[in-house]
Amino acid sequence: MRALKLIGRTDVQVTDISFGASAIGNLGRAVSDHEATAVLQSAWDAGIRYFDTAPHYGRGRSEERLGRFLKSKPREDYVLSTKVGRVLSPGPTLIEADGFIDPLPNNVRYDYSGDGIEASLEGSFERLQMRHVEIVYIHDIGAYTHGASNETHMRDLLATGLDRLQRLKDRGRIRAFGIGVNETRVCLDLLTETSLDAILLAGRLTLLDREAEDGLVEKCRQKGTSLVLGGIFNSGILATGPVEGAWFDYAPASKEILEKVTALKAQAEGLGLSLASAALHFAHRYPGVASVLLGTSKVTSLKRNLDSLAAQPPADFSRMFGSPPTASFQANL
Repeated sequence: MRALKLIGRTDVQVTDISFGASAIGNLGRAVSDHEATAVLQSAWDAGIRYFDTAPHYGRGRSEERLGRFLKSKPREDYVLSTKVGRVLSPGPTLIEADGFIDPLPNNVRYDYSGDGIEASLEGSFERLQMRHVEIVYIHDIGAYTHGASNETHMRDLLATGLDRLQRLKDRGRIRAFGIGVNETRVCLDLLTETSLDAILLAGRLTLLDREAEDGLVEKCRQKGTSLVLGGIFNSGILATGPVEGAWFDYAPASKEILEKVTALKAQAEGLGLSLASAALHFAHRYPGVASVLLGTSKVTSLKRNLDSLAAQPPADFSRMFGSPPTASFQANL
């Protein structure tokens, strides 16, 4: 099994590399049950024991597939996280929804109130065939997703949502909770209101986009909040490089971004690394990061990334890319 790290000040231990299950919810392309099982088994065989999913991923398809796979594994041998904020209910059959192909026939509504959070979680338990999960993330709250309507969602969360999560934790239905988002502002806002065990942050602490270093990393250190990093390739551009048609942050990359990535690629190659390998090592070595999510539906992609991480980066990697030393942050958790 891979190295274990604690989530915040809880007793939940996650593997340093985790499996992000959005792709097996048919993100961008249809994935067969066989393909989903194969990549999950490859992750398990590689020692990964932390798996993350969400109702959003294929409107429950990811949760169903992950639950079927994990059903044969001893429950104490892995850590599972899912997300709340979207409540699913039976709906029409769709060809595509929210970027997911052939989603399950469910409608979705946002609800960050206590009742909505518990309803979301109960639906996840059913699809996962579980009675509890270790970690729950409040999913996609913030202006990045909701715009002006986020004020209503935040009021619901602060009025009853956070209290319900704490009660679920006290009852043992979950063992840790936090927030899973693509922006830093809402993380900072919530950390002024409450303590979070973990933040699953997508795309904002990467080799290319280091927005989280402007306040959030230090705030997490002060509060004892672990970081779990997703989206470390920034929608693909740090994997493909600055090629025509490359995407950054869910959209075609701008000229400015392409120029930045071109410079990063040259730096990485100067150290004898591919751009993707540099992105992986940057995230994996960052202080305060409990786990790095690798999200894919392809066994070959998973193995390639794990092989890259297995190779030690050059001694001057941190100096070249400015990643801080790992000891100071961890000592405060």
